[in-house]
Amino acid sequence: MKHISEIQIRDPFIVPENGKYFMFGTTDPDIWNAEGQGFDVYVTEDLENFIGPVNVFSKSDDFWGEKNFWAPEVHKYNGRYYMFATFYGSGKRGSQILASDTVDGKYKPHSEGLITPENWFSLDATFYVENGVPYTVFCHEWIDAVDGEIVLQRLSPDLKRPEGEPEVLFRATDAGWPDRISGDKHSGYVTDGPFIYKKSNELIMLWSSFYKGKYAITAARSENGIKGPWKQEKTPLFWDDCGHGMLFRTYGGKLMLSVHSPNKSPYERACFRDVTDKL
Repeated sequence: MKHISEIQIRDPFIVPENGKYFMFGTTDPDIWNAEGQGFDVYVTEDLENFIGPVNVFSKSDDFWGEKNFWAPEVHKYNGRYYMFATFYGSGKRGSQILASDTVDGKYKPHSEGLITPENWFSLDATFYVENGVPYTVFCHEWIDAVDGEIVLQRLSPDLKRPEGEPEVLFRATDAGWPDRISGDKHSGYVTDGPFIYKKSNELIMLWSSFYKGKYAITAARSENGIKGPWKQEKTPLFWDDCGHGMLFRTYGGKLMLSVHSPNKSPYERACFRDVTDKL
């Protein structure tokens, strides 16, 4: 048993199931440069004390991903569990879908390669179904696009492959507030970690960037479905060096925001905030 304060994790994603909460996330010790190892799950009943880690995906000898095993999200669809995750290999970074029959079972590659464009640097694919049509929403990275993009891609009904062309929903600078950041070779505006939540007659999309030098999380809203138009918040929801968020409902009925904070390894931890009256 581990307390939440003891678990190094980025991009924490919570799946409530069978009276428990299953927490997935980026858990490799060196997320940037070391060879990728796989993904784990932690299990809790109180969101404070966790059993784990239990391995749910390990890199096989023939798996294309080499490193950057990032941001696994698990979504139930047509009776199975699908993990949308980011990998880097052969000079490209993008998202692929893995699948399992149980939420905490062994996940195996499901999609026929990437569900994001082969010639883009992309990451952080999430999942949403509208009118029976499955979509992924992902980030076209700032190191590639300069002005980071949030992109919509239709998927085949069996989630094996993308269908049609990707559509840009919005760019980082559409929000007005993100900082321009610079790396060793690139400069631009970040989009990170989209997540779609349906509230009454509107969709809320969480996404992250940088504001006043710190990692920040914000929301965009659409009253016309997944294709928008998306209206941006004028300032972030939180900018205390937290981000890559998702929303889940507790068994007690609270709407909780899951993020990691701070945004610096190896200190990042999962943080849960009650946003029932804030969104």
